[in-house]
Amino acid sequence: MGAYQIVAVGTDGSESSYRAVDRAATIAADAKALLLIICAYHPAKNTADAERELGEDAAFHVVGSTPAEETLRDARERASAKGSVEIDTVAVEGDPIERVIEIVADRRADLVVVGNRGLNSLAGRLLGSVPQGISRRAGSDVLIVHTT
Repeated sequence: MGAYQIVAVGTDGSESSYRAVDRAATIAADAKALLLIICAYHPAKNTADAERELGEDAAFHVVGSTPAEETLRDARERASAKGSVEIDTVAVEGDPIERVIEIVADRRADLVVVGNRGLNSLAGRLLGSVPQGISRRAGSDVLIVHTT
């Protein structure tokens, strides 16, 4: 097998993570591979304040998976602009490292692309960052993109 067949990338909606999406999209387009964009999220624990302030009909805009879905929609648009044709998105509840690793394994991605954000921070050095965790645990190639 020469070229990558499935290129996965995680995004949290930050500009740094979108730069990783851009790079992953370019690689997927060049390889004519499926681009798998993953966004892990933690649901809001207390929606009462949002419902009280915004009304029940509008509260869904700030709780649950809606922000993740919007992040994925934006990431898909960026990926399309970079030439990716076949794009799949996954919003999943839970820890970013755990969920990305699970999805990459389940979908048998050949390459995981992550931004370097967190690798040079004090918290990243002490606690471990998402890029570091994914690079240690992924069962596939990992590309850490310089995004900061």
